[in-house]
Amino acid sequence: MEVDVFVPLLLPLAGWPVARWLAPRLSPRAASWVLTGCALVLAVGSTSALALLTARGLARVPWVASLGGFGDSSFEDVNVPLAATSGVALIAAATALAWAGVQYVRRHRRINAELDAHGTDEVVLLPGAEPIAFAVAGRGGRIAVSSGLLAVLDARERRALFAHERAHLALRHHFFAAALTIATALNPLLRPLGTAARFALERWADETAAARVGDRRVVATAVAKAALAGKTGRSPVLAAAGGPVPQRVRALLTPRSPKGPLAALAIAAVLAVCGASAANALDAAIDLHLGVELAQSAYPHGH
Repeated sequence: MEVDVFVPLLLPLAGWPVARWLAPRLSPRAASWVLTGCALVLAVGSTSALALLTARGLARVPWVASLGGFGDSSFEDVNVPLAATSGVALIAAATALAWAGVQYVRRHRRINAELDAHGTDEVVLLPGAEPIAFAVAGRGGRIAVSSGLLAVLDARERRALFAHERAHLALRHHFFAAALTIATALNPLLRPLGTAARFALERWADETAAARVGDRRVVATAVAKAALAGKTGRSPVLAAAGGPVPQRVRALLTPRSPKGPLAALAIAAVLAVCGASAANALDAAIDLHLGVELAQSAYPHGH
């Protein structure tokens, strides 16, 4: 079990090099799916590994062993300091996840309450000169845009802006954002993957908007102007100015090139990493289960 359980704990360390190598080789849509899925699998795998190490340590506690129907000496090979450290890390991960969930819900409620004060339509016009534009899920999805931003965009750029925000809603990008919030809360080592995946989501919305308006340069201009809002970071809303704007603009101004066999190889490599994490976590769980059954059968007062 020892080797199996450490693999899911170590694989998240590859998050940064994987994200840096993989993202440029995939289309924004594929990158969004693969990076988000990989982050979630690795987070679940590492959390499961911590839970298994903690469970083995708890098996040394007499009342836990009695409850399980085996002796507390059945798992004498357990590394108690490691199990205790894993338990602390597991509690920290659970606390971080709970806190992230609370913050996520609070922000959504606050944003929706603020939007309700200005209207309940699909598109909410916010007063003020500050250039703001973002999409927020819930209640059928809403788009907020400030009069200040609309004032600096021409008609085609406005269309591109709304196409970008509607793409976030239509493609259900809020589910991707929620999954990334869960993954990075459970394991901070996955933040590079989360950052790359959020950038891919913005690029996916950019490309969808470009296909809708039929002009990539118009979308690039609208994105650049919307960037003045400074709406970046891990927000529960998806903003037109999210992610590294210069990179997004450069990508829109560069002709799209087809992704060939290298993209398939990149996806296969990431799936292999995720599969290794899941398989080793499962093997460790099976080993623990078999160890408990063996201990129960050897315990004179067992079931």
